[in-house]
Amino acid sequence: MRNEVVATANEVLATIMNHRSIRKFTNERLTQAQIATIVQAAQMAASSSFMQSYSIIGLTDPALKRELRDTTRTPYVEDNGHLFIFCADLHRVGVMGSEEDQQQMSGMLASAAFYQIAVVDAALAAQNAVLAAESMGLGAVIMGSVNRDIKRLDEMLQLPAHVMPLFGIAVGVPDQEPEIKPRLPMDAVYFENRYAPDAEQRARIEAYDLGIERYYQTRSENNRAGGWSGANIAKLKTNMPLQGLTDFMRSKGLNVT
Repeated sequence: MRNEVVATANEVLATIMNHRSIRKFTNERLTQAQIATIVQAAQMAASSSFMQSYSIIGLTDPALKRELRDTTRTPYVEDNGHLFIFCADLHRVGVMGSEEDQQQMSGMLASAAFYQIAVVDAALAAQNAVLAAESMGLGAVIMGSVNRDIKRLDEMLQLPAHVMPLFGIAVGVPDQEPEIKPRLPMDAVYFENRYAPDAEQRARIEAYDLGIERYYQTRSENNRAGGWSGANIAKLKTNMPLQGLTDFMRSKGLNVT
């Protein structure tokens, strides 16, 4: 079914359906025109209440990129055509307000509800950015690893209160051609009128796990064993140090738990 969609659809759908994350790039830098096109495409994404509550920072300083590479232990943070850092931004809207306005807005700006709006806005913009890059023959990968030392990243970018770094997108000319990673079956994601019973989900995911395990064992690089559910269950059983992130978000004026 997937191949039929790609074969018969328009170029936009073909680009979407052929997405794969690229983690190895040539040393060719993006042009200013390419950067502008990607950012402007990101800006055309839907935005809740038209708040446009995100900002994008291009990290071009070689020393900062090298430091971020060392912090994340991720080579393609440094070795790419351009690195974009996407941030939830509830600061910009307050710039135009009076001191009294800012005091009256402070409760809403600190709320989980408006932070969620900012995160969704940033995610929608990011998907547009990736699609734009891929439509130009470039490759991209979205990286949460840039937040491994989120306090240092915050200092690097000189982010004010109510601005939270979320993820990075490395973009460039691809220097690899990985296989497309199989997604969950559509009937494990899309339901009509009600959420699917657990028994139905287990059957679908068991079959998917077998397919993903075959994919990991036979792909052209970075082979490994295991399926989708086992890897994610193991991740969620890990005692991650999340309190530090919560404390940091509070220090940025965001009222989260």
